[in-house]
Amino acid sequence: MPNESLVIAAIMVGGYLLGSTPFGVISMRLAGAGDPRSIGSGNIGATNVLRSGRKDLALLTLLGDGGKGALAVLAAVLLTRGAPDATRQTLVALAAGSAFLGHLFPVFLKFRGGKGVSTFFGTLLAAAFPVGVAAAATWILMAVLFRISSLASLTAAALAPLFALFVFHSPHAIVTLTLFMGALIFVHHQENLRRILKGEEPRIGGGKSPAAPPEPPPEAP
Repeated sequence: MPNESLVIAAIMVGGYLLGSTPFGVISMRLAGAGDPRSIGSGNIGATNVLRSGRKDLALLTLLGDGGKGALAVLAAVLLTRGAPDATRQTLVALAAGSAFLGHLFPVFLKFRGGKGVSTFFGTLLAAAFPVGVAAAATWILMAVLFRISSLASLTAAALAPLFALFVFHSPHAIVTLTLFMGALIFVHHQENLRRILKGEEPRIGGGKSPAAPPEPPPEAP
């Protein structure tokens, strides 16, 4: 792989910038539906966009946030053609992790981003498809059983490293990636976890949430 340092920099910077693209904010603004940061939890992800009552925009946000992670992985795969397998796996994991960090701390929104669940699934499905499918199936099962999106997300994030390590015997780089993303998902869901333990977490399909407490209007990304 020629110019390895340049390729690594391109993968990490490109992945981060892709991850920083706030599809929730963009889709709602283009549709004239406001800003997701001014409703519900104030989060920029698909779950909060859904609280606006616009299922179409929530779907676009879900696909965009997942797709940007997958695109970062695909770019890394293309850029590392001809490299040894271990090197490719490491760089693919770096691209995925960079996109994930971009979503959590987007440069375009003053580093105040989403909770990373859609990007988590997008990167996993692209970087380690069986692990991504198992994690997605876990989310669906938990969502059907309990109808709490955050609980489904936390369970999928907790089990993904176990799927990678013990079920699919994934490369070390992928196991590390799942641990890294899973840990950050838990960090960004602390309030949700507290509400789950108190039985106060909103359920899927619970309708629109009230507006978040008044804050100075956010600047355009």
